[in-house]
Amino acid sequence: MTIQTIKTDGGEELVIMSRRDYDAMLARMGDEDAEDRMTFLIAAEARAEESLPAPVSAAILAGDSPLRAVRRWRGLTQIDLARAAGVQQGYLSEIESRTKAGTPETLAKLAEALGVSPNWLG
Repeated sequence: MTIQTIKTDGGEELVIMSRRDYDAMLARMGDEDAEDRMTFLIAAEARAEESLPAPVSAAILAGDSPLRAVRRWRGLTQIDLARAAGVQQGYLSEIESRTKAGTPETLAKLAEALGVSPNWLG
């Protein structure tokens, strides 16, 4: 754990640490959201892939589907993503709302259009 301290002009000491170390500390203290973030991070590391960005993880924990969370993080509308991936917007909507699961091929196209690992969407 790398921790840096700085002193403000007013003499207050501030502690700076990585988000991972901060979440780990909160998780050890019983913070359930931090525990969930650490679980996502550890699972991604176990699969040897890049972890989800914090806004994506937070949106998933709040109830969004992974596809919706990543699409919004990328700043795309459903229409934009559907066009980029070559799928119908209605089908994309059904996948996002979990009405349909989406085929592995479709999820691969969506992941490619979003510039992420297909594992992020599953």
